[in-house]
Amino acid sequence: MIKTAKGMLIEYTLSLPPLALEFEFNPESVTRSRSVTFDSNALPIIDFVTSSESNRIGQAASATAEMISFDILLDATDKLSDSSHIMHQVAKVSGVEPEIATLRSMLEPKINGPSAFQMMSSLAGNSAHAHERDEHLSVLLFVWGTHILPVFMTSLNIEEQAHLPLLAPYRAKAAISLQVLESNNPFYQVEQVQRMILSAANSLNVPLPF
Repeated sequence: MIKTAKGMLIEYTLSLPPLALEFEFNPESVTRSRSVTFDSNALPIIDFVTSSESNRIGQAASATAEMISFDILLDATDKLSDSSHIMHQVAKVSGVEPEIATLRSMLEPKINGPSAFQMMSSLAGNSAHAHERDEHLSVLLFVWGTHILPVFMTSLNIEEQAHLPLLAPYRAKAAISLQVLESNNPFYQVEQVQRMILSAANSLNVPLPF
């Protein structure tokens, strides 16, 4: 039986320990989307003959950052029947609430605290404006097979599907949307190089139409 690789979301921060969630990752589908807008007012003439002229037209177009969306299943059913591990004992009381709390905390604004520590901004007890508190959202690393992508979580929807007697969920589905941070950072640079290599490999098998 082939063992499915696990996915991970981990907070990219100096804070110790960082928020992190490991999960079984064999979704039915992963949606990767990107859109392009074209400013016809900036370049009203779109005629071209050569490839160099087409590059000029391309300057009037801009692409949004890539979005990645998928669902994950959080399920403590196996842990409930096995108390040999301390985390399995936690699951008998809290189900998958620790995992849900981690996901929710990844979307909670934070402020820097003493030393290598950060806390939820809502716990700061400070009425100052966000910029005065140095409030920030977490940059996350999405680990997916051979890919490590820097992302922001832009959407999180959690559907609790089954509960323990004290109403802690032990099975839940999380729908997650991420925006890739396409900037000058080491993770995205590696992703770009990997994409170029794979694209070059694909081009060897594709006959050009001209």
